Amino acid sequence: MRQTRSVEIGTGLFVLLGMSSLFFLTTQTTGGDDFKAESVYTVEARFENIGSLRTRAPVTMSGVTIGRVTKVAFDAMTLEAVVHFVIDAQYDQIPDDTDASILTSGILGSQYIGLQAGGSDMYLEDGSEILFTQSAIVLENLIGKFLLNAGSSDEDSD
Repeated sequence: MRQTRSVEIGTGLFVLLGMSSLFFLTTQTTGGDDFKAESVYTVEARFENIGSLRTRAPVTMSGVTIGRVTKVAFDAMTLEAVVHFVIDAQYDQIPDDTDASILTSGILGSQYIGLQAGGSDMYLEDGSEILFTQSAIVLENLIGKFLLNAGSSDEDSD
């Protein structure tokens, strides 16, 4: 009787610790609102595939958060995703030939936009469009290509 009670208490503590750990991970890995800017300018970029990019996703340059995604839409004419984001106005010397990539971060794979500076003497401003973009890498597509190539190489060896 006494041993059963101690096993039940131990199990309860284990479950409580597990739930606490999940809560902690959830609060630490989801995007917080650490981007605060008094003045911003809006930029647009078009991608063939945005993966799971969502509004409020960070926009970074050299690993520093300089903006946030404000809107994700679909252009029915070009069949592309159109992403609007704001950049803190203090970063007003970003070359207009900068390229934008959708990157993945963290354990849970949240996606964000990473900017890579170009070399132009002209700078992004409110209403600019980034022309050089790289879409998200979709894991399912990579696995499919790998399996297709593995299957075709097996047939070749027969």
